[in-house]
Amino acid sequence: MGSYAYKYCMCFTRKFRSPDAQPPPDVRAAHLSYCGPSSDPQQGHGHGLRRFLSQVQAESPADVDRILAILAPTSASHGIARLVNRSPAPAPPTLDDFFGFLFSPDLNPPITNQVHQDMSAPFSHYFIFTGHNSYLTGNQLNSDSSDIPIIKSLQRGVRVIELDMWPNSSKNNVDILHGGTLTAPVEMIRCLKSIKEYAFCASSYPLVITLEDHLTADLQAKVAEMLTETFGDLLFIPSSDPMKEFPSPEALMERIIISTKPPQEYKEFLKAKDNQNGNGNLADLPDQGSLRRIDSNADESDGKDELDEQDEEDSDEDDPKFQQETACEYRKLITIQAGKPKGHLRDALKVDPDKVRRLSLSETQIAKATASHGAEVIRFTQKNILRVYPKGTRVNSSNYDPMNAWIHGAQMVAFNMQGHDKALRLMQGFFRANGGCGYVKKPDFLLTTGPNGEVFDPKASLPVKTTLKVKVYMGDGWRMDFSKTHFDAFSPPDFYTRVGIAGVKADSVMKKTRVLEDQWVPVWDEEFTFPLTVPELALLRIEVQEYDMSEKHDFGGQTVLPVWELKQGIRAVALHDRKGVRYKSVRLLMRFDFV
Repeated sequence: MGSYAYKYCMCFTRKFRSPDAQPPPDVRAAHLSYCGPSSDPQQGHGHGLRRFLSQVQAESPADVDRILAILAPTSASHGIARLVNRSPAPAPPTLDDFFGFLFSPDLNPPITNQVHQDMSAPFSHYFIFTGHNSYLTGNQLNSDSSDIPIIKSLQRGVRVIELDMWPNSSKNNVDILHGGTLTAPVEMIRCLKSIKEYAFCASSYPLVITLEDHLTADLQAKVAEMLTETFGDLLFIPSSDPMKEFPSPEALMERIIISTKPPQEYKEFLKAKDNQNGNGNLADLPDQGSLRRIDSNADESDGKDELDEQDEEDSDEDDPKFQQETACEYRKLITIQAGKPKGHLRDALKVDPDKVRRLSLSETQIAKATASHGAEVIRFTQKNILRVYPKGTRVNSSNYDPMNAWIHGAQMVAFNMQGHDKALRLMQGFFRANGGCGYVKKPDFLLTTGPNGEVFDPKASLPVKTTLKVKVYMGDGWRMDFSKTHFDAFSPPDFYTRVGIAGVKADSVMKKTRVLEDQWVPVWDEEFTFPLTVPELALLRIEVQEYDMSEKHDFGGQTVLPVWELKQGIRAVALHDRKGVRYKSVRLLMRFDFV
């Protein structure tokens, strides 16, 4: 037990005790019941801990055995005591050792850190951790382009990296930058080399590179060469064109996949070839001068939200450098073909039984599409891939609420990873699911179709499926990770916790504990109840604030957890800073139960 001294009114000193964290009543009761004198001595002390892990924590038999193996004493250690830095533990575990185990996020986390979902379904059956303009270091107008943000994204588990390709100033090489802005470029080859080095540092599942193509045919050929030489065997090259079904993440472990629009030259070539195979002839092949390139993600020029607008990146300029071989070499690297939503929305969302594709819509377009054609959007995403990206007015690299896109099955909800806001924290929390591998299996209701073709209706009034009970016991770690005057110059902090649900509208709510004054180790011991209609897509938001009467409340840590992955029982919840970086010591002790 220590103490902190605070200067007060210049000449007085106030002293506050800083006690060690003490077990709350529920922990004391659990220890007494399962590990104390009243537990059955004939079964052995390990049996009591086994019953606790099974009955209170609802761990599977395999996980119970795994946890007990971790905690078992060895010749060079003393079980729990060794792992939580306590004094050697006699049998049964002492209250302090039992509490130390429960309050350790590494030993007793709220969700699993292992991949556990079926990864053998097609790509379209998964939500995928997706970045937008992955090379930008800051805002969308005049920040630098660099490979550093790409590396950081890959280290966080992002599985879709976006690169905007433009000719360099000499027109003889390829730069990556946000076109039409003052952003400084970075050489494409530098980005590719960094991608190769870090592609699978956080996840072994496939990495998708979406290319926004603003290149001439000779530079497309250069890109094809760079991709094949840099990635080598890591680069997946599809065997069929077009694909009738996407491959599975499991089938493409540690492979890199390219997604972009096929070059217009190649599309014209295939069209002419079809005509020749029918009743056409070689004369039907367009002249070289009439063949033109098409920008791969021109539909993603961010300021455009109407589906029937003319693609301003489509150009009628002749391309004298076109060679048919160039188009084919570039084209054969494309696994996920992208397309622009021209014409009527219903046409853009039509499902082709003979091929799969990717469609990109802005956040404004997806809002319109789901409002008028929600069922068609869900049907489209059952087989094809839908990418959603931020609207062009988000020049400060902010993000949007991803829930509407997720509830309609959109797989690639693209976010600015440098935009550290509430929306990005939701995204980071969502992809903590499934071991943080960057792929989260869609719930079954988004993948199934009824006997009459009906699909899930997000607008329908849904019954409560389950109720989540959350108890906030206490918190600790601020005294280790922050200076004594970080929150208040004159006294210890006054913490409170906000806890709630981000999900469909009917489920979304925020609640908060009372404020505890002058406490470095606050003990709230408060419980909250959350009825859930769509728990499969609900996120548990947790945020600690330090109350300030005269100013804005201070930030004390946050995390977001996927509700469908929560482990039952008493759990240690590690908190993160605003950017999603985990604090070394700050954590909450909480309890989760589904009723």
